[in-house]
Amino acid sequence: MSDILDLTAELIRRRSLTPDDAGCQALLAAQLTAGGFRCESLRYGEVDNLWATHGQGAPVLVLLGHTDVVPSGPREAWASDPFGPDCRDGRLYGRGAADMKSGVAAMTLALQNYVAIHPDHPGTLALLLTSDEEGPSRDGVKRVAAHFRSSGQRVDYCVVGEPSSRHRLGDLIRVGRRGSLSGALSVRGVQGHVAYPELALNPIHTLAPALAELVATRWDEGNEAFPPTSLQMSNLHAGTGAGNVIPGALSAQFNFRFGTASPAATLMARVEAILRRHRLDFTLDWDLSGEPFLTPPGRLREIAAAVCREFCGVEPELSTGGGTSDARFIAPLGAEVVEIGPVNASIHKIDEHVALDELERLPGLYQAIIARLLG
Repeated sequence: MSDILDLTAELIRRRSLTPDDAGCQALLAAQLTAGGFRCESLRYGEVDNLWATHGQGAPVLVLLGHTDVVPSGPREAWASDPFGPDCRDGRLYGRGAADMKSGVAAMTLALQNYVAIHPDHPGTLALLLTSDEEGPSRDGVKRVAAHFRSSGQRVDYCVVGEPSSRHRLGDLIRVGRRGSLSGALSVRGVQGHVAYPELALNPIHTLAPALAELVATRWDEGNEAFPPTSLQMSNLHAGTGAGNVIPGALSAQFNFRFGTASPAATLMARVEAILRRHRLDFTLDWDLSGEPFLTPPGRLREIAAAVCREFCGVEPELSTGGGTSDARFIAPLGAEVVEIGPVNASIHKIDEHVALDELERLPGLYQAIIARLLG
């Protein structure tokens, strides 16, 4: 068994359901400490964060990942134990195989291997891991970034090992992410009997025209870096369960994914204006979980793309699509950020897997980026 396969398998065996790290970071810290890294545990609430560094001064290059995973779903739906790594048909199966224990293992080995060859390298090399990426993301990298800001810890470059590739390793590099803005809406009505609507006020009926307008609104046209802003209603609930009762309240949840064409404050103001125009009695709570960010053309983007061409034999697409990642907390520190990792087709699914041939190449890909950035 190779080093990368062995380490990835060891991580998969640990049932690190968010926010439980289940010993993953302790395993990696012991390995990195033996390689000369300084390891610091930053625990906030129930969340473990590992900050491992080697060297000093600028530039500061951080490799970023998470050790937590989502639940496996029904065990009987899997062809093998989701927490018992299994190699078959040229793939490694297990929860977290792609998202993102293979990336974490590969980054750890890349750092170890580079430092073993270049113990006196310029600048600072670091690994930052959290157990809160798949959860609320409140006590993970978000808290660590706040700690960095208050302590003056700079970050010049950040490579995130999230599974970004679409069809083969290196075919897509994320150079930014859209922001995420969620709304929790409550609409008040007056409960009553369905036979006497004049004595009640149905919040489903009062919301319907406003909801139609919200869904039909073209929020912006996007720009060359980001697609148009997207609004999706995710939950809608009203009623007592009885068919002859007009409900007295309605709750709805929705989410914006937005780029730099529309600031979050503008989206919030436009939504509230529509709701007021329809004379709704409402309350609306907002949760801005991440602002959009974009790494402009520069040294990190150029090196990452060149390494993908040479190591993977593919011209990478530069994208700002997909969901959110912990990169949204590091980019505001002034860092150039890219995301490169395994194929994401099976993440969060039954029988999650990573191709063995691509797994074997992953440490070398990260090590090449390190060498060129610090060279």
